Amino acid sequence: MKNRLYLIFFQIIIISSIQFAQTLLPGDGIRILFYNISDPISGDYFVQKDESLMLPYLGKINILNMGFDSVKKEIITKYSSLYRNPEISILPLLKVNILGEVRTPGFYYVTGIEKLPDLIAKAGGTTPDADLEDIYITRNNQKIEIDGQKIIESNSKINDIGLQSGDGIYITRRWFTGSTSTIIISAIAAVTSIIAAIIYTQR
Repeated sequence: MKNRLYLIFFQIIIISSIQFAQTLLPGDGIRILFYNISDPISGDYFVQKDESLMLPYLGKINILNMGFDSVKKEIITKYSSLYRNPEISILPLLKVNILGEVRTPGFYYVTGIEKLPDLIAKAGGTTPDADLEDIYITRNNQKIEIDGQKIIESNSKINDIGLQSGDGIYITRRWFTGSTSTIIISAIAAVTSIIAAIIYTQR
């Protein structure tokens, strides 16, 4: 069942194959890195409520209804008019919510070049009860199941699993862990003792 869901999920990714070409939302951002410019321009810049970016020497750039690829192209074009042959790297910073069996659940930024273990590490790593084979992504009240263990083994990047801004990544719990087994065994032993005591008193 998990294998089938895993294949369906990647078919969806292949069909859509837009990855980070989506529109950047308020709260998302971009990471700009200049490799041959000494001016203090490199850094993280975030989308404002009016869907604009404030960038050094460029000022306010309206990115309303623009996909990331278009935003990237415009920024490179504008900086290329200020600097001669600038070497620029621009990555998206998409806000996602990591939940479930992680040590520090919450909102984190991803660029898309991270791998699943990197993403989990942002949230402090998994708890001992985490089930990496049963992870799901929540998006617009929908749930997409994925096999995280296979993704880790395939060395895939976050880009490859089609993560989008605002997605939730939920790490589920393994219900039959060592601790839960101990609790169940203890509970069975307690019930057995109670039954034995009742039978003894009725003799």
